[in-house]
Amino acid sequence: MDKIMEQLEGLVAHYEELQEMMADPEVINDTKRYMKVSKEEADLREIVQKYKKYKADKKEIKDNKEIISGENDPDLVEMAKDEDEDLKKEISKLEDQIKILMLPKDPNDDNDIIMEIRGAAGGDEASLFAGDLFRMYEKYAERQGWKTSIIDSEPTEVGGYKRVAIMITGKKVYSKLKYENGAHRVQRIPATESQGRVHTSTATVAVMPEYKQVDIDIDPKDIRVDVYRSSGAGGQHVNKTSSAVRMTHIPTGIVVAMQDQRSQQQNRVKAMQILKSRVYDYYESQHRNKYDEKRKNAVGTGDRSERIRTYNYPQNRVTDHRIGLTINKLDKVMNGDLDEIIDALILYNQTKQLEELADKNA
Repeated sequence: MDKIMEQLEGLVAHYEELQEMMADPEVINDTKRYMKVSKEEADLREIVQKYKKYKADKKEIKDNKEIISGENDPDLVEMAKDEDEDLKKEISKLEDQIKILMLPKDPNDDNDIIMEIRGAAGGDEASLFAGDLFRMYEKYAERQGWKTSIIDSEPTEVGGYKRVAIMITGKKVYSKLKYENGAHRVQRIPATESQGRVHTSTATVAVMPEYKQVDIDIDPKDIRVDVYRSSGAGGQHVNKTSSAVRMTHIPTGIVVAMQDQRSQQQNRVKAMQILKSRVYDYYESQHRNKYDEKRKNAVGTGDRSERIRTYNYPQNRVTDHRIGLTINKLDKVMNGDLDEIIDALILYNQTKQLEELADKNA
């Protein structure tokens, strides 16, 4: 903890510098610079406040020691001792909070995301489950005050999705949904099952941060663009114009096809948006795989084929296999009540990181 406290003293000094800069007319008049400074100040505010409270509590304990050792009034001594007990509990709690706040931040945590959900094993039932997962995340996003929009989809005749890609925008979206990567398994009686037998199907979820222009630049020479006529509903507009766009990133072989938008230009913009995220995710996944070989505290590997969770309808049960969490409220989870699962995953990862940090400092 001593090493962390040394770092915190430097953070407090930097935080005070940032506050002075925010009051500087030169910074105020430079909108871009002011926004950058104010964001950094906001990011540091919580940890600085907790550290200042920690120091104030420590000082109070020191003052109480003087009262306990030098005061003749027994009532004052008793009050000081009672206050010490409360302060020690608060200090212990603050230490844990500060340690978590000092953990290395995932640089993508503040990013919006592109989420792709695909029906996998199970035919029509898998596509229906993909649709159920889409609606679950949509409702969760609504609870968080986030916005969702479908940017690409391939619906099935039974009412599900072979695949659906959605953009979710809001505050710290990636930080909460990054653990959803992987294969989700459902156990239930399909509507088409006449014998009442429980079937098992799967759908995969891929969560990719939306990368801005500064994060990744794809060389135009590395992209092949093909345009063609849209298929499906759309009338004469679809039949007479080549509005659909297919983009191929030649070095990785990643292909994005987009025909949901009304014009070729709109499809180009959306296709490029998804392509950038997929290409960046491809390279980041390679980096993560090497990193995870050395780091054992990751919540899963992020591999799309890894089974991470089972949704058992007959028993109204959800089990997250990575952390051994089982809750008997599937109905609420499918209605977007994911907080208990997501909070448990975040806590698990933070605990593992703290253990790793303690081993490193031992």
